[in-house]
Amino acid sequence: MTDQTTPAAGWYPDPNGSGALRWWDGSRWSDQLAAAPTAYAPARRRPLAPGTPLYTVWIWLVAVLPVASGLLLFLLHPQPMFRFSADGSSAVLTDPFALVGGPIYFVVLGLSWVLAAAMIVFSWLDYRELLRRGMERPFHWAWSFLGIVYPIGRSVVVRGVAGGRGLAPLWVAIAAYVVSLVLSVVWSIILISEILGTVAQNLPAGA
Repeated sequence: MTDQTTPAAGWYPDPNGSGALRWWDGSRWSDQLAAAPTAYAPARRRPLAPGTPLYTVWIWLVAVLPVASGLLLFLLHPQPMFRFSADGSSAVLTDPFALVGGPIYFVVLGLSWVLAAAMIVFSWLDYRELLRRGMERPFHWAWSFLGIVYPIGRSVVVRGVAGGRGLAPLWVAIAAYVVSLVLSVVWSIILISEILGTVAQNLPAGA
């Protein structure tokens, strides 16, 4: 190496062609050699055998459970917020927060936890079944704690070892979450309408 192109001291590919790294001290090559780093290549999953079923009953249950969560909202009704007269002709808003503190609220809350636990259990059963069918390192069931992450990751991993097939649970899960969102919006509209309607019916005449 000439002075004009002399690099800084360091490890460089051995000019003798050994495939290792040789130490350049800034002016000459030393006798010190070091193994060259190897490029990291992540292990690839073995493709599934032709004809291996890609879906289980458990993944379909995981995919559609969000719809059940949306339907739970319709158990909540604004009636506990009001005190009605004996004949039901008038009502007074007595507790604006009764909707989230009454018995039905805790029933809905408990059922939502049951659905969340069911999603985790169903994901584990699906993961176990994929292992039994010969799939290497399926998408881990623990991602089900993050809801839709499991059906998404599971579908992507299965697609990679099944020749591009296996995305159906992904689309079903997305559709279920959209339906759940729509149900939430509809419930909110109905709830607000009923509250405003009850209040309007009991306003003093001329108010």
